Amino acid sequence: MFVAASTECWPEMEFEEAIEVLTDLEFSAVEIAVHESGTLKPSQLLGDPDRAVQILRHTHRLDISSYSLELGSKGAAHYEDFKEFCRIAKTTKVVNVTVPSGEHGTPFNEEVEHLQQLVMIAESEGIRVAVRSQLGCLSEDPDTLMVLCNNVDGLGITLDPSVYICGSANGKNLDKILKFVCNVHLRDTRPDAFQVSVGQGEVDYGKLVTQLERDKYDRGLVVHMTPCDEMDQRVELRKLRRLLETLM
Repeated sequence: MFVAASTECWPEMEFEEAIEVLTDLEFSAVEIAVHESGTLKPSQLLGDPDRAVQILRHTHRLDISSYSLELGSKGAAHYEDFKEFCRIAKTTKVVNVTVPSGEHGTPFNEEVEHLQQLVMIAESEGIRVAVRSQLGCLSEDPDTLMVLCNNVDGLGITLDPSVYICGSANGKNLDKILKFVCNVHLRDTRPDAFQVSVGQGEVDYGKLVTQLERDKYDRGLVVHMTPCDEMDQRVELRKLRRLLETLM
């Protein structure tokens, strides 16, 4: 296992600036968010794949642990864009790509078919797809997430423990989904607050690392904290990085 940080920790910064800050904070790896709602947009990268590879490789010696991808396209164009991005990921030697979960109300069979299509496309390029734990989505419930993984051969999980502390699944056992985990997002959380200062929440990082080790997890622990007025973002990121490094 190794510690990384997401560029989503600095959502208002341009990509290169966020990379510089994470380098200054002494992270050695980064998860790059490529979201249509963010500053690094898939629609801009996919138009020129060669330039996209140059941009994504400009990480100041930070290893790229994974990509988080949120496309704006729909229908057939969505799958064409996803295939193109998987080719970019392969060229930059990144295996893990995280995708969003369907929102509550999405028909289960529809979500299965969608994820099966993504996994089939990704596997043709040697990429592993992970669906992200998200509040307000099908993946908010670990039981539903397990059934999805059992129905979509090759699907992985980007585990966000905060979702299962702050959401409706609080108290549910996560052991049954750990074998599918291929990426992890971390911050500190209480049942009444999705993000709190490190050390003031209920995330048991030591227990989590032990559970992941038991399932032979060897990927990134990605610090995934958004800025808020009550906390010094640099201090919080450094604090969580150091805490996680003591558990390695």
